[in-house]
Amino acid sequence: MQTTKTSVHGAINMLGLAKRVKSKIFQASTSEVYGDPLVHPQPESYWGNVNPVGIRSCYDEGKRCAETLFFDYLRRHKLRIKVARIFNTYGPRMHPNDGRVVSNFIVQALKGEDITVYGDGSQTRSFCYVSDLIETFVRFMATGDECTGPMNLGNPREFTIRELAERVVAMTGSKSKIVYRPLPSDNPTQRQPDIRLARETLEWEPRGALEEGLGKTIAYFEGLASGGGGQRAVGRL
Repeated sequence: MQTTKTSVHGAINMLGLAKRVKSKIFQASTSEVYGDPLVHPQPESYWGNVNPVGIRSCYDEGKRCAETLFFDYLRRHKLRIKVARIFNTYGPRMHPNDGRVVSNFIVQALKGEDITVYGDGSQTRSFCYVSDLIETFVRFMATGDECTGPMNLGNPREFTIRELAERVVAMTGSKSKIVYRPLPSDNPTQRQPDIRLARETLEWEPRGALEEGLGKTIAYFEGLASGGGGQRAVGRL
């Protein structure tokens, strides 16, 4: 309930503020609006395959409703909006306990704990290094008012979760074992952005390779574990 309130009431509050001060406003939406997609890769024109009553619905539907509100304010109040659908992003300064797959695997590997993979590991994700993503934000916000989105922002290179776990184990030199647990309900089996709109509109292409980005992220978490704060690992690709 708090997740839905954050997405919906938060959007209403911020849209009201933007209307009042006549500001341009950016919506950090998500690839989760596509649910467990039946179209692959996912273009912005795809309406998605979301279970409205599932355990993950609070986030998926909350973000979908927020997008609706943004476009309602555009139509009704001519508000200057930018709606970005963000795909999996990672990099230094992630919180060790944020529950994201990259940080989970790295923390488990550095501690020598079992790497927990849900399902058989064949489900896919596309991982974008944080500096690549931030570059798209800046370029998107600099476009004209006619460029509203929604726009997919992410790296179209696709990896299985099993591949990610194996790379993290290899790159950390960990003795961790990969263990498999039941896949939670409504967990998407595929994620890959179609970024043709971003390529054409923003003249943008993600540059960060997964290996290099993981190296920087692992170094950051190693710094945290040693009490160094991870600062030496911060940087763009």
